[in-house]
Amino acid sequence: MKTVTFTEFRRNASQLLSDVERGEALVIIRHGRPIAEVTPVSEPSAIPAWKGPALRLSVGGASLATAILEERADEDVP
Repeated sequence: MKTVTFTEFRRNASQLLSDVERGEALVIIRHGRPIAEVTPVSEPSAIPAWKGPALRLSVGGASLATAILEERADEDVP
């Protein structure tokens, strides 16, 4: 397990995360205390995808524009 300071992690995040991808665990320390442990994901396919088709919402009834026009007609608003 590799130990790096927070400052070193900020400066070299890309390289350090590449090391994690290759299987190396990483401990980040700040002011001499461990604050985070970064480990490789054991099974990447188990992570759900956030990007996907959006669900369409279908609501019955009049459209908003129609409802507004009908309300204006009822109130005699020009």
